[in-house]
Amino acid sequence: MALTDLPIFQALKSKMQWHQVRQGVLAENVANSDTPLYKAKELKDFTFADHIGRTEFGLQTAVTKSGHITGAMTGGGKAKVEEKDMFEVTPSGNNVNLEEQMMLVTQNQMDFQAATSIYSRSLGLIKTALSKSG
Repeated sequence: MALTDLPIFQALKSKMQWHQVRQGVLAENVANSDTPLYKAKELKDFTFADHIGRTEFGLQTAVTKSGHITGAMTGGGKAKVEEKDMFEVTPSGNNVNLEEQMMLVTQNQMDFQAATSIYSRSLGLIKTALSKSG
């Protein structure tokens, strides 16, 4: 099994893929900010809970208390695009607030960079630990 097949890495990859899809949805909102009757869209929030308990290999967590999480995290799950109700609606029926969408784009980019950083640093730590154990 490759290091990137570990459940935590699969979950982080899913998170990064979710951010990529969200970036496309937000870009579509920005591109249609002047389109009459266009309704802003947003993805269903990503939760790591969607990835808990789905494992196809033998890595399981030890449960010492009843409140602990069982199972492991893996990739998968589909992003669901849904129309977003907005407070502001223009006379043309468009509900895209350009300033809000640009803030969401920036936040999405920062979250993607954080997930990428966690992924690469974790992979580096594991590789370092494996190289020193010999």
